[in-house]
Amino acid sequence: MKQITLIVGAAYGMASIILGAFGAHAFKKILSVEKLMSFEVGVRYMMYHALLLLILGFYLNFKTSIENYAAILIMIGCFFFSVSIFILAFSEKISVPTSILGPITPIGGMLMILGWGLLLFHFIKTKF
Repeated sequence: MKQITLIVGAAYGMASIILGAFGAHAFKKILSVEKLMSFEVGVRYMMYHALLLLILGFYLNFKTSIENYAAILIMIGCFFFSVSIFILAFSEKISVPTSILGPITPIGGMLMILGWGLLLFHFIKTKF
């Protein structure tokens, strides 16, 4: 689990840099200001959670189910949250029904919140 967390963290970090660069340059020409701002939220949250996953990958031992579930929830939640925002930003360009993707964003957000909550619980109960 440690290696998966580090790999996903590095992949999210790389993706957020690439997508952020596209958002700052190429996508400015094709997205409205509102859609671009939404896109940037997805990039920002992906980078925040990339850094978190890298820290967790180095810090946690992944010997407890709480540590494993926290990392899994954060990885899946970040993917659902950010990728759904990326697709929604282009929904007018690629004809994606927002009624299908719209609910995925808050589900991803809730999964991230649950992951953070498990981390909080783990850190409260762990003696350092």
